[in-house]
Amino acid sequence: MKKKLNEIRCTFCSVSQNEALARSIVTGFLLSLDPDVDELADIRCAVSEAVTNCIVHAYRQTSGDIRLSMTYYSDRTLKITVADNGCGIADLAKARTPLFTTAPDEDRCGMGFSIMESFSDKMTVISHVGHGTKITMIRRLSPSDKFPPT
Repeated sequence: MKKKLNEIRCTFCSVSQNEALARSIVTGFLLSLDPDVDELADIRCAVSEAVTNCIVHAYRQTSGDIRLSMTYYSDRTLKITVADNGCGIADLAKARTPLFTTAPDEDRCGMGFSIMESFSDKMTVISHVGHGTKITMIRRLSPSDKFPPT
């Protein structure tokens, strides 16, 4: 049975400058876990996409809170959750379709969910119109000499 070894939770405003903050938080949390360079880049990118979705889509023309949490388990599994209390997603299947965007006039490519999913071992999205969206990504880190398998 896997055991929770570490966890971080933070809340920040849905302003574009906080995309970089989210990447920095993820980096700080992950560096002590000895990820390889590709894992670090993948996870930073996935979190950046999730946070961008909150800023651009969930809180369109307004602002609100974005909640980021990361939990690290003894089997080197990382659980990352990005959640908002924004507008929610009416048609989740359509939103997860590659190249679909609700902001085509803003030069958006509609690949956010595809990118997040490609960098995760498993991804779930729960959304309720008028109440927000929660994205959970699971990623198992590769073995490390610093952290032998338990």
